[in-house]
This record gives sequence, C-alpha cells and structure tokens, in this order.
Amino acid sequence: MKTLERPRTSAAGKSGGGEGGRPRAERPFWTARRRDQLAGYLFIAPQLIGSVLFVLIPLGLVVWYSFHEWNVLAGTFHSVGGDNYQKLLDDPKLPGVLKSTALFSIGLVVLNLTLALALAVLLNQKLRGSVVFRTLFFSPVVVSLVAWTIVWGFLLQKNGGINAGLDMIGVEGPNWLRSEGTSMASVIVVQVFKNVGLNMVLFLAALQGVPKELYEAATMDGAGRWRQFWKITMPMISPTVLLTSIITVVGSLQVFAQIAVLTQGGPNSSTTVLVYYLYQQAFKFHHFGYGATLSVLLFVIVLVLTVIQWQMRKKWVFHES
Repeated sequence: MKTLERPRTSAAGKSGGGEGGRPRAERPFWTARRRDQLAGYLFIAPQLIGSVLFVLIPLGLVVWYSFHEWNVLAGTFHSVGGDNYQKLLDDPKLPGVLKSTALFSIGLVVLNLTLALALAVLLNQKLRGSVVFRTLFFSPVVVSLVAWTIVWGFLLQKNGGINAGLDMIGVEGPNWLRSEGTSMASVIVVQVFKNVGLNMVLFLAALQGVPKELYEAATMDGAGRWRQFWKITMPMISPTVLLTSIITVVGSLQVFAQIAVLTQGGPNSSTTVLVYYLYQQAFKFHHFGYGATLSVLLFVIVLVLTVIQWQMRKKWVFHES
C-alpha cells in the first residue's frame, strides 16, 4: 500500500511567496529617503557648480599660470618652471609692499572692530533717535565703493573740504593723499567709514541676544558696568567677534579700488599694497606669470591667517573647547 508523501516547498518558494502564494511587491527605487537626498543635492547644486566654475578652476589656472610667462603684447606663452617664484624671493620691492599691506590691515582691523563695537554698545541703549543713527552709520555700506572713494578723494585734496574746515579754526591741513605721513592713514579712515556699519549691525544683533538676567545677577553681586562688559558681554558675543575679525582681515588684504582711486600706490609706493602691486605687474607691466605668482602668495597669506584665527577660537570664543 503506497504512502502519500506531503509535497515539499522549496526555499525559493518560501521567500518569494506572500500571503495566498502571491509574490511580494518589490521595494520602489524612489524611496522617501532618496527623494530627500535628491532634493538636497538639487538645492546645493547651484552653489557647488558656482564654486567649481568661479573658485576652484580659476584658482587652479592661477597656479598653472604662475609656472609660465605670458606676454600678451608679444603673443608668447611658455613655461618658465620656478623662475617666477625665484623672482618673488629676489624682488626688492616686495618687502615694502608686504609692510604696507600689514600696516593697512592692522590699522583697518583694529580701528574698524573697535569703532563698530563702541557704536553697537552705544546704539544698544534705549536712547532717543537710535534708529536714525543706525541708519546713518549703515548707509555707507550700501553706497557704491567707487563713488564713495571719489567723494573722499575730493574732500582730502589740498584745497578740499577737510582742509577748508580746518582753515576755519586756524589749522593748516596737509595734502592728505600726497604726503607719506598721512596717505596710508587717510586710506584706512576712508575704508573704515565705508564698512564700519556692517560690523556694527553684526555686533548690535549679538548684543541684543545676551540674556538680561546675566546683567541683573551681576548688578546684584556688585559688578560695575566695565566688569560686566568684560565678564559677560565679551564672552557672549565672542562668536560674532570671530566672524567679524575674519571678514575684516580678509577684506583688508583684498583692498584695491580705494588705493587705485585715491593714491595709485603713492607717494613713493607708501600705499602700494599686495593686491595693487599684483595689478601693476599683471596689467600695467604685462608680467602675467609673475602676477599669478603674487596671487598665489596672497592666497597663501589669506589662508594662513584664516586658519590661525579659526584655531584661536578654541581659546577665546565662548562655548568652544
């Protein structure tokens, strides 16, 4: 008598079948996670493409040009190896240019940040007309840089508006832009008045974010305003101080229009900063290879200073360790 055997189910049949023996539906490719990832990539794509086209590729080309010499007038372009970098080391004018650049940057950063913080602290008080003064100090930021510089060029002339005001009180003013002792200071002041409003607004926003309870507790403990400023205000706004310092330092190293309009690097190259010297070599003397080498030097200086400031945040920025 034959025994009826129970039919066997293969492993493939177990895994491939669903309820009632029907096959399971495959997982769709466009899951919610992948759709979110695609949306994120699409949002950053314009910025990423712009950074590649207008930052990374030009930077690579500048480095490549620094190993070549390109004379547009003669129509020649040939490789020179490291000759441009050797020329950089042997350039007798470069130490003076770097000195002028450092002097301009230090003067601008110190004066800009100090004045911006002082104005922000003053305008943060409940004073009548503070809104008008905020607008007044910020308005130069939105004014055209060239127009602003041209107006100040007229004011700082020998017979300009500044000296006319000094004559009214019996003081004979110098030729501000043609004297070695005053030309650099004049350019620094013009640039400070142009951009101090931006840092002032950033500081003002940071000050308004400091909890009032901290000042009330410090007052109850007997701390004066000066001690409150150094022990409460400065630590709480230190991230903004870091931001404004980086922005101002990088901006000071890239100054060009003010020098070109006001002093053209004079008198006696006393206001020839690195960017203006780069412009002279590349576009006045047509040494494009050496100009590219100076651009690489400028990039290295900006990069080193930015990294140093970023690393210093661990010591003086609140909440950083």
